[in-house]
Amino acid sequence: MARSQSVTPHEQLLSLLRLVRTEAGLTQADVAQRLKQPQSFVSKYESGERRLDILELREVCHAIGVPLPEFVDRLDQALR
Repeated sequence: MARSQSVTPHEQLLSLLRLVRTEAGLTQADVAQRLKQPQSFVSKYESGERRLDILELREVCHAIGVPLPEFVDRLDQALR
């Protein structure tokens, strides 16, 4: 019998961060350039190696072109 893997809320957040970036047609390098950060900054938060605070999340959303309230709504939907 196969065990089902449950996805944690943090994994849902990481997945959504990657999804909204790719939906916007942006690479990690594109987002990093808009944030004036190295590409590794984006890679680390998308992989979970680094956590974003709310102000950083706001900046990431702005760089991607997704309003923060829309992102939070989508995350809330994913977590239900």
